[in-house]
This record gives sequence, C-alpha cells and structure tokens, in this order.
Amino acid sequence: MRSVSKENITKAFMGYCGEETDPRLHFVLEKLVTHLHDFAREVELTHEEWRKGLELLLKAGDISTPERNEFVLMSDVLGLSSLVDMINSAEEGTPSSVLGPFHILGAPDLPVGGDLKQDNESPTVIVGGTVKDSQGIPISGAEFEIWQTAENGLYSNQDTAQPDYNLRAHMKVGSDGKYLFSTIRPAPYTVPDDGPVGELLHATGREPWRPSHLHFIVTAPGHRTLVTEVFPSDDPYLNQDAVFGVRDALVMQYQEKTDPAEIPPGLAIGNDVTVPYYMVDFDFVLAPE
Repeated sequence: MRSVSKENITKAFMGYCGEETDPRLHFVLEKLVTHLHDFAREVELTHEEWRKGLELLLKAGDISTPERNEFVLMSDVLGLSSLVDMINSAEEGTPSSVLGPFHILGAPDLPVGGDLKQDNESPTVIVGGTVKDSQGIPISGAEFEIWQTAENGLYSNQDTAQPDYNLRAHMKVGSDGKYLFSTIRPAPYTVPDDGPVGELLHATGREPWRPSHLHFIVTAPGHRTLVTEVFPSDDPYLNQDAVFGVRDALVMQYQEKTDPAEIPPGLAIGNDVTVPYYMVDFDFVLAPE
C-alpha cells in the first residue's frame, strides 16, 4: 500500500500477511496490532514516549538471565500473567496463579511426609492435604513441584548462601492422593526493582511487595496441570500483591500448635519440631483435561 495513513495503517499491516499464515497467528496478530495502533492514536503517543518504551524493553533484555527473566516480571506486574492464568483456568477446580520467574527444573525427590525444612532455621510448618478430582475423589499418583522462599525472602537461585535446590522438591503422592511435608514459613518479599520493571513501579508509586506464599505445580494423567500459589490469611501484603496473584480460594491459615501429639503420623521430622509449630491443611482439586 502506497498511501498509508493513520486511519488505514492497521489494515495495511494485516494486508501484508500471506495466505499461508496460520489462522490462529493471523487472528492474534490482528487483535494485537489493532489494539496497539488504537492505543497509540488514543493517547497521541509522542516520539519521546515511544523511545522510552523501547528503552524499557531493551533494558529488560539486557538484565535478563537464566535466573532472572525481566520480561516475565514485567508481564507479572502489568497483570498480564494473572489475566492469562484466569482466562485459561478451568471453571472447576483450584484456581491457578502466576508461575513467577524463580521456578527451576530438576528439584530433588521428596517422599510423602518428607522434610523440606532441612537446616533452615525457622519455626516448623507442616503442610498437608489431598489431591482430588472435580468429583472429590482422591487422585492416585499425582505429582507436585514445590518451591518457596527462605526466611530472608529469597529463593535459592537468588541467594548464593543457600544450598542448591533449597526449599524445592518434587513429590509423588500415593493411592490416597495425600501429600505431606515439613518446611518453614516463607517470607514476604519484594520483586526485583533494580531494573526497568522497578522503574515502572517507582514511576507509578507502586510497592514491589508480594505476600508470602508456597508455590505448587500439580500434575496427574487425565487432568489439567495446575500452576498455583497458596497464601496465608494473616499476611500484611495480601491485598496489595505486586503481581496480582491472590485469589480468595488460594488463601489458607497457619494453625498454631503446641502439642506434639497432633503431629501427623508418617512425618519424617517426627517430633523434632519447634514449639509452637504450625499446620496448613489445603486440598487441591484438578479439573479434567
């Protein structure tokens, strides 16, 4: 098209797409470019603002590493990650929540009842529950990926002082669908704000805090994979999560306990727990594929 104008440039872009373009790709690109062009026209985007946006993306690329993906973080703080989660969540079952930028593959196996706490100095938390299907029937052989921050609010791949895979595990449940492990209470933390995402947060007067949470990926044959987080009801940042991950159905309670007799049987740590200790009872419901 020779006579490109503000009014027809969107149509011109779509006209450049060849007939062999995948239909889904064509649809997504059409909507993306339509909204992007409409946005630029609506706000009358200046050259300075356009260059600032490109600079933000360039800085995100420069600061990203295998341990820190600034683009994922940007998606998180803009609410896009959570929105995609909610769009793709099953109507039945436990809600999904953001994966976050700190998940890593290869966590060591931990048996049901295993001790994830290890040498971490903090009050003991005992986490357990059942993986069920949408009819409430326990799912045999469901598998977990579990990860969390240490008491200092850092994940193991952020903190060289922590052992590799600290507070990370893979667990396979038995025929009863039950999972159980001992750990510590994760700490609230700030998302990294020393890069371009931080610039955006500071420019808009936003806080970078996330409430404390336990991360889970739950899988089972014939069921949709669940990526989610579980948050304590008493966390001070529950209502201002920087990445919009909190859902009402993902809020649980730490129950304070002082009687060792209430420790579930089969826990590897046995009675060697701090007093008081805390218990979390949380069931996961997986939707069918």
